[in-house]
Amino acid sequence: MAGLAAIFGSGAMTNSIREIEGMDIIFIIGSNTKESHPVIANRMIKAFRKGAKIIVADPRRVPMVRFAESFLNLKPGTDIALINGIANVIISEGLYNKEFIDAKTEGFEEWKNSLKDFTPEHVEKITGVSKDEVIKAARLYGNSRNAGIFYTMGITQHVCGTDNVSAVANLAMLTGNIGRESTGINPLRGQNNVQGASDAGCLPNTYPGYQRVDLPEIREKFEKAWGVSLSSNPGLTATEMIPAAHAGKIKAMYIMGENPVVTDPNARHTIDSLKKLDFFVVQDIFLTETAQLADVVLPSTCFAEKDGTFSNTERKVQRVRKAVEPPGEARDDLSILMEISGRLGYKMEYNSPEAVIREFGQVWPAIGGITYDRLDKSGIQWPCPTKDHPGTEYLYKDGFAKDRVRFNAVPYTSPAETTDKEYTFVLTTGRNLFQYHSGSMTRRVEPIEKHAGVAYVEINPEDAKRLNIKNGENIKISSRRGAVEIKARITSTVSAGTIFIPMHYAEASANILTNDALDARAKIPEFKVCAVKIG
Repeated sequence: MAGLAAIFGSGAMTNSIREIEGMDIIFIIGSNTKESHPVIANRMIKAFRKGAKIIVADPRRVPMVRFAESFLNLKPGTDIALINGIANVIISEGLYNKEFIDAKTEGFEEWKNSLKDFTPEHVEKITGVSKDEVIKAARLYGNSRNAGIFYTMGITQHVCGTDNVSAVANLAMLTGNIGRESTGINPLRGQNNVQGASDAGCLPNTYPGYQRVDLPEIREKFEKAWGVSLSSNPGLTATEMIPAAHAGKIKAMYIMGENPVVTDPNARHTIDSLKKLDFFVVQDIFLTETAQLADVVLPSTCFAEKDGTFSNTERKVQRVRKAVEPPGEARDDLSILMEISGRLGYKMEYNSPEAVIREFGQVWPAIGGITYDRLDKSGIQWPCPTKDHPGTEYLYKDGFAKDRVRFNAVPYTSPAETTDKEYTFVLTTGRNLFQYHSGSMTRRVEPIEKHAGVAYVEINPEDAKRLNIKNGENIKISSRRGAVEIKARITSTVSAGTIFIPMHYAEASANILTNDALDARAKIPEFKVCAVKIG
């Protein structure tokens, strides 16, 4: 039987944004929700004002801590120990949902035994979170049957990111907070329509709808639909492509709407890798730092210059309507891809984006009932298999696809890189409220730049005093991969021994410093923990 983490591998929220206001407990872990997902944070605050209790687990005192009943200020990279410790307390105090566990899960006793060493005292030593706070959080979450867990890349961007997600899934199963309204496991997507891209098959091991390329019956279905012969071999992830290019195994690359020179870890290695390509194409709306390295740049349209659909973090498919004409020679992505495909010998013929989603529904029944006519009225959440289906606000109401889901033992492992006598600080990275991702759009907006256009590093007052660093002073931060000069921002938002750099600023890129070690399964880099020195 598959674990719950594998079953909801699409990364979408199991529940809807609307349901947040009906939750009794909101557990936020590895998510700076107020700054990275402010619309969802506002829903959480509304729930708080209605009486919901909020738990925040984060290495930084993020803005949502202001509303938290419990703040678990853990050391970066110790999420598994914390979650296992919370589960240990829930079990020892008998707060778990025995009825749900007996009816819908398996492997409970084996998993329970794996938690015996994760006592609150032991967890305190690993995470830095006091045993009393671990117990308090466990009682809050364990006593609720209307609790939702929310996480983002603070959970996934680790070498143990897959295990982090499994630990979260274990906790939801332990309390039965899944398969009902105002509960669930809710990963918040980090970029607009990244959910839609995943749904549509922009993954190396699946066709549209998360249908595996290595299953013969699935491959045959798509061969028939598309009229071509298809490979059964999964491709490389984006994070595997860069090392492959550096090694000469990939000779050409085509990047659409991504800026890995700023957003990938170990940025110097990324730049060197892209320069080694024989042929490099970038398709984007601006001449990004990555596009500047390309042999060919294809100007594409932004969201307001094309028709189509976006799918958001709660699995809701919504219409996007063209509002303005694109500038210059910019063309929409679909027309560019159709022309290139035709020149390569495979004729794609779609007379509109509507034709694409119609085909999408034919090969993936979960969206078979979603049509443009229906989307004219409002967005629809998949699964929506038929044209009279209302869509699905929350998943697993009728149970799981494989009847029972398995608890998976998750051992605690240290980050790939830890501090030593030379590199004495832990760097963690993330976003701030005003800039977005690599800044290719927001950094062209003068009012935003005036307010938040300077790169900075957050450093705790104790560390600043010890190192004689003044607020606003330029300091040097170095890792084993490179160094940046950046302004110091002295703040108690970060704990002593930890520093934080937002990812948005190419001129002092956090990702010059970050570690490109990957999760063995998901192939996601460890952006959230690396060892650095100051000065």
